[in-house]
Amino acid sequence: MRDYHINIFYSEDDEGYIADIPDLKYCSAFGESPLEALQELALAKKAWFDAAHAEGKPIPPPTYRPIIYQLKSA
Repeated sequence: MRDYHINIFYSEDDEGYIADIPDLKYCSAFGESPLEALQELALAKKAWFDAAHAEGKPIPPPTYRPIIYQLKSA
């Protein structure tokens, strides 16, 4: 089973790391290190799924692929 792609990047404005899941709209987290951002994102992902289930909204399948992987497959 494929899992969701995760982006982790440093934010100068926030002076820390942001992790997000492009397939899950607004699912992101902050951390002072890349690892902390990833750990916080795991909590945000669970909360995102819980909220979607509670509202009866569908969970999108993982489809996002960075351009580098798209070029490799071509």
